[in-house]
Amino acid sequence: MPKEKYESSSKDRRQHRILTPEEVAAGKKTKWEALEITGTIRNVSPRLWNLNHLTALYLNDNCLQRVPAEICRLTNLLYLDLSANKLRSLPAELGDMVSLRELLLNYNHLRALPLELGRLFQLIMLGLKGNPLPSDLLSIYEDGNGTQRLLTQLLDNLHAGSPTVMPPVRPWLHLAHPERSKPGAIFSLMCYNVLCDKYATRQLYGYCPSWALDWEYRRKGIMDEIINNSADIICLQEVETEQYFNFFLLQLKQQGYDGVFSPKSRAKTMGEHERKHVDGCAIFFRTSKFSLVKEHLVEFNQVAMANAEGCEDMLNRVMTKDNIGVIALLEMREGCIDPSFNSESTPRQLLMVANAHIHWDPEFCDVKLIQIMMLMKELKKFQEEESHSFRPGSSGSQNDQPAIPLLLAGDFNSLPESGVIEYLAKGKISLNHSDFKEMDYKKLFNFSSSPEQNGHISHSFRLHSAYENTHMDFTNHTFDFKGVIDYVFYSSDFMSPLGVLGPMNCDWFESQKVVGCPNPNVMSDHFSLLVEFEMPLNFSNSVTGGGNSHIVLSRR
Repeated sequence: MPKEKYESSSKDRRQHRILTPEEVAAGKKTKWEALEITGTIRNVSPRLWNLNHLTALYLNDNCLQRVPAEICRLTNLLYLDLSANKLRSLPAELGDMVSLRELLLNYNHLRALPLELGRLFQLIMLGLKGNPLPSDLLSIYEDGNGTQRLLTQLLDNLHAGSPTVMPPVRPWLHLAHPERSKPGAIFSLMCYNVLCDKYATRQLYGYCPSWALDWEYRRKGIMDEIINNSADIICLQEVETEQYFNFFLLQLKQQGYDGVFSPKSRAKTMGEHERKHVDGCAIFFRTSKFSLVKEHLVEFNQVAMANAEGCEDMLNRVMTKDNIGVIALLEMREGCIDPSFNSESTPRQLLMVANAHIHWDPEFCDVKLIQIMMLMKELKKFQEEESHSFRPGSSGSQNDQPAIPLLLAGDFNSLPESGVIEYLAKGKISLNHSDFKEMDYKKLFNFSSSPEQNGHISHSFRLHSAYENTHMDFTNHTFDFKGVIDYVFYSSDFMSPLGVLGPMNCDWFESQKVVGCPNPNVMSDHFSLLVEFEMPLNFSNSVTGGGNSHIVLSRR
């Protein structure tokens, strides 16, 4: 709701109107969401706390000496006026009413405030006048933006002074057994949006203590999670440029990784000082299992410009977004192959890994869809070029070229029912899909890997989501949003998942009163994805290039 709605006067909000006899006769129903009880009331009926449809409760100018903890049942309350009573204390449960925008406690006998009030991160107005509160609290409250500063201090002290329960270890979901009858490569991939420092603000995550938003605090927990998961390939989003070189790369090299990275396109227009804070995408790989053959950057605004063809929507909506995708062509080392087979006779295999961060705004679902189409087009082009380069003497026709398996991971900012996921999973999408928002993208047939068929745009990769049917209900959890927007897709013709890291325990969020992430025990608003893959190897289709033996995997 707009902020100005909550800044309207209390008098205006307390107006009411009684239905006329004509309205009653016509069957019109009353709808009351506000209740005012004023007089010399000393106690209120316990049934009041069952009226959880209320959005406003005015108990001011009474003789209340206490407020029961049961008041927290009024979960929809936006306005609460307890002014001009005889309150000497407040229940800690008042902090559970996180929907509150206005809490008036003026002219009571309060000498302290429960630290739990700091959890009221949506509070716009806090009335404390006329209370004998300590001078240090009053000095904060009476200063500029005092409400927010006081709430921040209360929340910081609440979490700093009380023990917290760590979230339960996420379960490992077993999906299949390895095929031991023939040689194969087994490796794992992690996908994780680490929430870069410049986005981790109290304005966006007011329910998190300021010290738990600090990068110096969060980065240790982030790195612990990465190292503990011990994936062979790591795809990270929202990695700041400076942090990539001075933290992530340094730390992970000590663990046996190397990596590639690119910031968002805006970095090219900035000076050195500003550029180091631009975030981007990084791919790390375990050097004992993989070596880097080539890396490639996909800048969606540049691809949009090259493919605009006079389309104003492409220029005005797509080209203005500077999201990127990073591609790493990896070659498997012997350490990735099942050691039960003779490593001397095992050919090595190429693997294409793509990591992307798609535009975030739900109002630009068309942009998200165009960006993912661009990515798939660039991946196909990259695959064909690299397949040809590893097969000297090939005629260059598509049928002659060996295919390179694909792993596609990232924060796609798209729900499972979106056009983006439909396009990736089904391999095609209708040009009349609602996510195009009826804009003039129909001329962009060049994004299709094959000629237009029945009004569809397609791609040639046969992809499955590794987390399909795993009951992962959300990969992103904030106060305002909870859903699946992070994904790991894989070439289903070449590999299969053996297992995935399962979901967070939802009971923990409720028991610990966690309304969103990050928080002191969860370092990002996203949860990492971890998948173990098996890729059977086919010795009969090996090709030679550059003195090394490579293979083409037969389709399963």
